[in-house]
Amino acid sequence: MQRYLLTRLIQSSLLLFGVVVLVFLMVRMTGDAASLLIARDFADPTQLEAMRDALGLNDPIYVQFVSYLRSVASGELGYSLRFRQPAIEVILAALPITLLLSTVAMGIALLVAVPLGIAGGYSPNTWIDALARGVGLVGQVTPSFWLALMLIWFFAVNLRVLPSFGIDGPQSFVLPAFALSIGAMGQLTRLTRSTVLEIRGEDYIRTARSKGLSGSAIGLHHIARNASVALVSVVGIQFTYLMAGSVYIESVFAIPGIGWMLNEAIRNRDFVLVQSLTIFIASFAILFNLATDVVYALLDPRIRYG
Repeated sequence: MQRYLLTRLIQSSLLLFGVVVLVFLMVRMTGDAASLLIARDFADPTQLEAMRDALGLNDPIYVQFVSYLRSVASGELGYSLRFRQPAIEVILAALPITLLLSTVAMGIALLVAVPLGIAGGYSPNTWIDALARGVGLVGQVTPSFWLALMLIWFFAVNLRVLPSFGIDGPQSFVLPAFALSIGAMGQLTRLTRSTVLEIRGEDYIRTARSKGLSGSAIGLHHIARNASVALVSVVGIQFTYLMAGSVYIESVFAIPGIGWMLNEAIRNRDFVLVQSLTIFIASFAILFNLATDVVYALLDPRIRYG
């Protein structure tokens, strides 16, 4: 187990370093950051030069990179020109909202996908199986931003039962969380159904039936338990997708989370905040996947010994 953990830590560290390098290069390839922050046609050359000095853009590229690594390692990600405060403070203020939205969306997806997938896989070629296949298909082909607009039109504009933007109590998360969950719901439903179908044909399931165990006991203690192992790794990946998908949903519903912040930073050419948010989101995804791999290895010894 220790060797497996060490290997995954090294891989995650190298991946994180690659992300930092990639973000640094991409920001520099977009052009002169000072010219992006100050309109070139209206800026005085002295102002542009002062801005370049303040941002350290006149230093050699290797000096900029070392300074950049130091700031990332220390957590000092720079100063957001859009929000007039340190970038890390802006990110930490928005993070709980995005985490709550993604967690509620994942909860909705699991609440629908797991029981439906188990029921469909355990009873193939029935109406419940057709429903599971339908939910899986619709969930995977429905764009979340289109669904968000349809939900706003129906529940907020026509029925006026739920708010369409901002945060004003728990009801404000209903529409955005459901819109965000649709992709994960489809993926998890299809995975659960296919996993249960595969498990039903295993020898230990036939042995359990020969011992006289009831269908509910087999489904709960054998099929559901073994299917949950396969779901763990996918849930971790889907949660990071939900974090990334929040960029669209938070923008549609005007929810001040990480996704909305990223959209605002891009629109206002706040390259410091864009770079900081990109690194933060990538780091969160890498760490979350690392934690998922550890849990998966604890549940399935074949992974850590393989």
